[in-house]
Amino acid sequence: MSRLAITAVVLLVVIVGGLFFLAGRASERPQTHVEKAVTLANLS
Repeated sequence: MSRLAITAVVLLVVIVGGLFFLAGRASERPQTHVEKAVTLANLS
């Protein structure tokens, strides 16, 4: 195999491995509701 082919295969394996690593991470968080006091003077 040529050096270019080996480099391409290694790069592809690293990219696919990184994608699987990022896909496996749990990034969802439960939503929290925040209530803020709004003055009526700001609405007019």
